Amino acid sequence: MAGKLAALVSALVLGGRAAVTGLPAPSDRRARLAAFPTRGLPLEGRVTVRWNERMVPFVEAGSDRDGAFVLGLVHAHLRLGQMETLRRVSQGRIAEMVGPFATDIDRSLRILGLGRAAPAIVAALPAATRDWLEAYLEGVNHYLATCERLPHEFALFGLEREPWRAEEVVTLGRLVSTDVNWLVWFGLLKQRARPDWPGLWARLVAAGSNSTASYHLEEGAQAALLEAILAGASRSGSNAVAVAGTRSRSGGALLAGDPHLGVSQPNAWIIAGYRTPSTHAVGFMAAGLPFVAIGRNPWIAWGGTNLRSANSDLIDVSGLPPEAFETERQTIKVRGWRDAEVAIRHTVHGPVITDAPLLKADGLQAALTWIGHRPSDELSALLAVNRARNWEEFRAGLEGYAVSPQNFVYADAAGDIGQVMATRLPARPKDPPAELLQPPEAAAHWQRILGANELPQAFRPETGLLASANNRGAEAEVPVGWFFSTNDRVERLYALLAAGDKVGVEDLVALQQDVYMASAVALRDLVVARAEGLPLDGPAAGVLASLRDWDGHYRADSRGALAFEQTLVPLTAALFERRDLAAFESGGRAFQLIGEELSLLPDARLRPALAEALGKAAAGVARFGDWGGQHRMVLQHPLGGLPLLGRRYRFLDYPVAGSSSTVMKTAHRLTAERHPTGYGSQARHISDLSDPDANWFVLLGGQDGWFGSEHFLDQVELWRAGEYVQVPLSPGDDWGEVMVLAG
Repeated sequence: MAGKLAALVSALVLGGRAAVTGLPAPSDRRARLAAFPTRGLPLEGRVTVRWNERMVPFVEAGSDRDGAFVLGLVHAHLRLGQMETLRRVSQGRIAEMVGPFATDIDRSLRILGLGRAAPAIVAALPAATRDWLEAYLEGVNHYLATCERLPHEFALFGLEREPWRAEEVVTLGRLVSTDVNWLVWFGLLKQRARPDWPGLWARLVAAGSNSTASYHLEEGAQAALLEAILAGASRSGSNAVAVAGTRSRSGGALLAGDPHLGVSQPNAWIIAGYRTPSTHAVGFMAAGLPFVAIGRNPWIAWGGTNLRSANSDLIDVSGLPPEAFETERQTIKVRGWRDAEVAIRHTVHGPVITDAPLLKADGLQAALTWIGHRPSDELSALLAVNRARNWEEFRAGLEGYAVSPQNFVYADAAGDIGQVMATRLPARPKDPPAELLQPPEAAAHWQRILGANELPQAFRPETGLLASANNRGAEAEVPVGWFFSTNDRVERLYALLAAGDKVGVEDLVALQQDVYMASAVALRDLVVARAEGLPLDGPAAGVLASLRDWDGHYRADSRGALAFEQTLVPLTAALFERRDLAAFESGGRAFQLIGEELSLLPDARLRPALAEALGKAAAGVARFGDWGGQHRMVLQHPLGGLPLLGRRYRFLDYPVAGSSSTVMKTAHRLTAERHPTGYGSQARHISDLSDPDANWFVLLGGQDGWFGSEHFLDQVELWRAGEYVQVPLSPGDDWGEVMVLAG
């Protein structure tokens, strides 16, 4: 009852506020540019900002301090509402925006303690990094203090103008760097009570570890890897590829990628470029973080995918004495409701995360040991990458990097390519963990931590090709992780790259829209084989024919992809318990494990269930017609889920191709209902290092986070058409609107 009341109060608070404030009136390009401050700025010299037709800025400044300051202005102008929202989310302050419904979320975030190491990190920043960060924050805070019209989020969430601090930038960085393994663990904690848990855990670990490596350290092993890929064995996250100059049509190295994040508006990324005395780069910047995360400079280009490494342990602290626990009390401010008090228990192993309301498991006390709770310096690392001129400077810059763990893919103007596993890992034993929870003695593994330059790297591979897609990296001295993505994407990337003698930009464009899924084909083949000879009526026989004819591509107009998903849902519901399916999906190997289970079932059990599933699927196929009729891209603000008034925050709803493990990832749950994709590919980039201006970027959405701006969603049609925005390293005055900023 209390939970329903809290949800009702939150809906009333937000709904009432939304009804009163309404959305801003439409703003054209001229009005948005006129709102950018150009006079009375605390600048040391002249700064130029060029804005192209898609509101992409390029900042040129005579000093690093001025350049960082204006980048702060730019981020605040384009995304202040988004930045302020994320700032509060990272600190567990959601309830003060939306009301009591979010109190348990805040309590859980406070226990996770994303900003725990922030004060120590800021205190240890090198002088150059500190100066850059402080100048950036000065720009953000200048805009925040002086802008006449605040973004819609301020009125909607009741936000106040609060100056940003350096520790808050670090905490925001930790929010976007959480360990993806947590999603697996938190989904499995409540399953530990089942009698078959030991066997299930071992099976999930074995399946999650069975992932193709991006590269091997043995000489000549890459050829064997490509042979395995081309043989068709396949098995999901971001994609990144690099092509050496010897393998490209232009003769220059190529780099391309599409980071995978939640599909929400505004987009998580800002396309931007800047040139100062120390740095000259273009690429994707995360709102609120003062560096190019993915992009290029005149000498190198870089991208990355989540390494999915084991940067955390869950430690069983149930047997620790009471004096081993320290308690910290915090107050959660709650909008429209009484404030809440939260007790956060710490041990030497980290916070007791099973105290979190959303993570409770009966009788279980587990502490979280996370590398992100220790000081590290990603800000200096990424600034060093932005400035690097060669492989040695690139890899050296990443030595201080810890989270989020990344497989960084590299290309340079000399035609070389490489890959770095950038993270910090404890010196665990090589054997897979026997249990989800580790005994306190496992803390000994964390006494030695390995950094990026102690982990495998690849440079100048014989094949001239590198691809990464959240798959297992090369074998290391210590175990890298246990729950990697399926092999579907990485093997498909290598197969497409190796299909011809040379690779061109046009091939990378096609690659980023590829929607073939080999693991679905393998499961389809098993289903079709076991269905042969079944007595089926006309509609069910039609579904089986669509399955048999399907080419494995999840195109929006594919009837076969729809038939496959519509058949799979009732089939698995009839044969498996819901908790088993949840465990399979938590481990990221649902199709593989479902296939293994189906192959063991006798015909007497499987074939009647399959006949019934094909019959039920016929209704879904008739209802939706094709995959895009069921699988949708719904572009909305997070408030789009509000009842009634939420529809004003839902902007577009259209059929979309792809699935959970296709190169163009559009993730979804296993369902026979019409559904949106909530996670996947939402930004793309390609660079050809033979030309400093040959850089293309596109967002699923737009640059401007201001509600009503003509640039809020103006790149969506480019995205759908497979087109990009060219962003040169040296744009001329004809590139767009030129602003000269002065004091």
